[in-house]
Amino acid sequence: MNTIKWTQKAAKQLRKLDRQHQVAVRDGVSTLAAMPDCLSVKALTDHEHGYRLRVGNYRVLFNWDGAIRVVEIEEVRKRNERTY
Repeated sequence: MNTIKWTQKAAKQLRKLDRQHQVAVRDGVSTLAAMPDCLSVKALTDHEHGYRLRVGNYRVLFNWDGAIRVVEIEEVRKRNERTY
């Protein structure tokens, strides 16, 4: 089981979303407790964050340390044509 920690930046971005999107993102992030056995998670290469989780049109960027078992949520962004 992993511990999920939100950075201040990510928590602030989450609060700015509509209520229904907040719930969807929180539900998606709660599945990260079972990391590495998660769906919609992709390891990123040449990016400042190690992984991303897809939740509808939103992307949750995070780092995961397998040894310590901490998932640190770094950023929540809406997907557009220039996301990556």
